[in-house]
Amino acid sequence: MWHSMFTVQIPILEKILRTVFVYAAIVIMFRVVGKRDLAVLNTLDFVVIFLLSNVVQNAVIGPDNSVLGGIIGAVTLLAVNSLVNRWLASSARATRVLEGTPTTVIEDGRFIPRALRRLSLRPEDLQRAVRLQNGDDVSEISTGLMEPTGQVIVTLKPGEQSADKADINHLNARLDAIDAALALLASAE
Repeated sequence: MWHSMFTVQIPILEKILRTVFVYAAIVIMFRVVGKRDLAVLNTLDFVVIFLLSNVVQNAVIGPDNSVLGGIIGAVTLLAVNSLVNRWLASSARATRVLEGTPTTVIEDGRFIPRALRRLSLRPEDLQRAVRLQNGDDVSEISTGLMEPTGQVIVTLKPGEQSADKADINHLNARLDAIDAALALLASAE
């Protein structure tokens, strides 16, 4: 029993290469599928992710069911992922190639239908993102970008943005000036 648990049943190099190849293939597939799948995961997307892990399991581990074989595969997967993340952090070109660039999905208060079709996004998905970012309607949005991570970032039109500290300080200064003017008028009477 103990022997079969820790005896790697295929060459270690093969196990490492299998893991690296499957990792690369899945990265490419997600890149081809696009940003939308990362942005809005619905029930069907979760089913695909769960099944995908099961489908590629044998490609990663091969005919090896040993504990040590599983650990080798897991360590390889984590190491490759760490190296790729470090590479992406240091190379803008690699980031562009592997993750893509932002896509404008809203411009001047209107959806861009071609971009929505290409990303397989529904207007309802973007409306939800608008509401989450303090907008009431897409008409209030200056620009909306779908980031490579799948996150939608919106910029409200200037008239739709909330007041900030500078706006409040400006209003307080005007009120102080009005108060001073009224006090001056009252003292003149």
